[in-house]
Amino acid sequence: MKKFALIGAAGYVAPRHMKAIKDTGNCLMAALDKHDSVGVLDSYFPDADFFTEFERFDRHIDKRRRSDPEKHIDYVSICSPNYLHDSHVRFALRSDADAICEKPLVLNPWNIDGLLGIEKDTGRDAYTILQLRLHPSILALRKKVLSEKQSTKHDVDLTYVTSRGRWYLQSWKGDQSKSGGIATNIGVHFYDMLQFVFGSIQDNKVHFSSDTKASGFLEYEHARVRWFLSIDIDDVPSKSQEKGQRTFRSVTCDREEIEFSGGFTDLHTRSYEEILAGRGFGLEENRVAIETVAAIRQATPLGLTGDYHPFLKGLSK
Repeated sequence: MKKFALIGAAGYVAPRHMKAIKDTGNCLMAALDKHDSVGVLDSYFPDADFFTEFERFDRHIDKRRRSDPEKHIDYVSICSPNYLHDSHVRFALRSDADAICEKPLVLNPWNIDGLLGIEKDTGRDAYTILQLRLHPSILALRKKVLSEKQSTKHDVDLTYVTSRGRWYLQSWKGDQSKSGGIATNIGVHFYDMLQFVFGSIQDNKVHFSSDTKASGFLEYEHARVRWFLSIDIDDVPSKSQEKGQRTFRSVTCDREEIEFSGGFTDLHTRSYEEILAGRGFGLEENRVAIETVAAIRQATPLGLTGDYHPFLKGLSK
């Protein structure tokens, strides 16, 4: 049984990590969050030590490591705000533990270089959750693309609208310096999936960018991709809104829908299983997606020119 600590226990995604730790037969020994709304711990690990101050958490982890090899923390799961991931991965590695970090692993490509150096110094490893690489539909599509010998590229449209309330822009997620912006916060795993399936990236254009939505064009070795991401409820198609839906997700390849809405439930557990088996996704496997979102963040939007996503038509703001 491996011993875990978790940073960011009050966050949205933390319960998925708690469940994955439990489902893989391991134990959460300590958790940290500056907010104390962490009653969810009772559903998974009610005996876990809990801290609201990093300094006390740091001391606790260090004391366990020094006092008894049997109490040493093996993994630190990181579910903190995006801009803290780099620092918290460093903490994990320097605490003689492997890190399991939520996406995005870091905000900028050069952060990966720094972490590679700390991995070398400490002999520990940093992993991230890239769950779409484990989804059966995505794996089937990748196998199909790799087996083809066609000379033309696939035409792909990626549309993801996950509406959020007014709180979103008032939280750290609405601060680009902390979240990386819309493309990073809700899109980074899609960009990873695209390069995983369609090969090396060749072009990256941004047509539109605001606090609530972004859209652009990506070209890969085997695909031309128009993408649109939004947290604005008005971007959910009217037919879906009429059914009470606040989220719309669609990925088409050559106008054929790729169905991967199902099968998400246990992908964090699958990710943990792979990591524990020594097959986790490490630092270098994150590089292309991080380079992609960093370029999107820095780009000057081109407006409605070229091959832009159809959801941009009629957009006035």
